[in-house]
Amino acid sequence: MTFCRNLIAYLFFICLHLLFDVKKTLRYEGEKVEKPVRITVCQLANDTEALLKDWQQLVSHVKAEASDLVLLPEMPFYPWIAKTRQFDPETWQAAVAAHDNWLTHFRDLSPANIIGTRPINSAGRRLNEGFVWDSKSGYRAAHAKTYLPDEEGFWEATWYDRGPVDFKPVDLGQARVGFLICTELWFMQHARAYGRQGIHLLACPRATPRSTLDKWLAGGRAAAVVSGAFCLSSSLITLGGPKEMGGPGWIISPDGDVLATTSADHPIVTLEIDLSDAEEAKKTYPRYVLE
Repeated sequence: MTFCRNLIAYLFFICLHLLFDVKKTLRYEGEKVEKPVRITVCQLANDTEALLKDWQQLVSHVKAEASDLVLLPEMPFYPWIAKTRQFDPETWQAAVAAHDNWLTHFRDLSPANIIGTRPINSAGRRLNEGFVWDSKSGYRAAHAKTYLPDEEGFWEATWYDRGPVDFKPVDLGQARVGFLICTELWFMQHARAYGRQGIHLLACPRATPRSTLDKWLAGGRAAAVVSGAFCLSSSLITLGGPKEMGGPGWIISPDGDVLATTSADHPIVTLEIDLSDAEEAKKTYPRYVLE
């Protein structure tokens, strides 16, 4: 009799424990879907001194706006190395070191999560690596840029190696994120594949000619529609030269509506979005169409 009473009590305890875990999981998942996310995009000067000023402005903005996630431009922490056709190993190493040093400043933006790219050396190869960062897990590599231009002002295939054709999403906070780094935006098959993998955010850090803004914004809108995700972009800014870089950062809805853009007067913008909009978008045209 004592054994039966103990067994019943033990089973009752197990049932209560399982019920608590289920409720906790459901409550967590509900918060994950329902809690809005505050997204910050920016345009940053590609000049060492001007960047320090822009960074302080970004830190102040992120704190004031209580941002959850910040997207940085493509390789923002050293003057754009691919502007010259001749590869220089010392310049490359200086760029790698500068980006390494700037990692220590990421906690300035905490508790916001960060998305960006940086030059790295990996197993004897030079890469432009997309990453995510959060205050708990720190730095995580996410995707190495695969499609590299090689032309005036953008000699990227000369300066670093092509990454593998590996477009897998990464989870960051509440969001599932896919990377299309600059030129990769034009390879729309990956936007659609990301959509099938359930991304909420399509991150497109850029370093692009100011004169081609309309084309890039059109690409961002198309990629958002194809993936059924919010398309985010932040850009580098340079002044002068035949390939002056610039153009705004943007936040685009899963249906291709431009929700926010940066400008010279407003180089940083923050917008609150609902990640469930991206989940619902996957059920609608053209995302549901079978291949």
